[in-house]
Amino acid sequence: MSVYEFTVKDNKGNSASLSEFKGKVLLIVNTATKCGLTPQYEGLESLYEKYKDQGFEILDFPCNQFAFQAPGDAEAIDSFCTLKYNTKFRRFEKIKVNGKDAAPLYQYLKQQKPGRIEWNFAKFLIDRNGEVAERFASTAKPETLTESIEKLL
Repeated sequence: MSVYEFTVKDNKGNSASLSEFKGKVLLIVNTATKCGLTPQYEGLESLYEKYKDQGFEILDFPCNQFAFQAPGDAEAIDSFCTLKYNTKFRRFEKIKVNGKDAAPLYQYLKQQKPGRIEWNFAKFLIDRNGEVAERFASTAKPETLTESIEKLL
C-alpha cells in the first residue's frame, strides 16, 4: 500500500486521487491559519518554490482539531493563505487527523510512522514510490527539511 491509493477531497469538495502525484516527492502537512506555527506557511512556500521543478509537491490539509485554530470554510482558508503567505501548493478539504474520525490518509500515515499527531503542522515526507520516508514534529521548521527532501529528489 502507498499514499497513491487514497482519494481525498480538494478544497473545492471534488474527489482527488493521490495517484496523480505518482513519482513525486510529497510533503503532507496538517495546517491551521490561527496557530502560533502558522508562519511556517512562509517556509513551506519557500520549499515548494525551490523544489517544485524537481518533482516536489506539498499537500496542505487544514485541520481544526487543535484548539479550533483552523476556523472558516475552504474559501476563507485559501484566501488567507494566498493573500498572507502567497502559497501556491495544493490545499485540500479540512480534515481530522486523530481519533475515530481521522481521515483514512492520516490513519495510514500514522501506521507507517506511529504516534498521535501532536499539533498543527506535523509533516510527513513521502518518497517517489508513495512510501512514508520520514515524519517531522509540528515544531520542525520547514527549512530544516531541505537535506531530507534533497535525498529523495
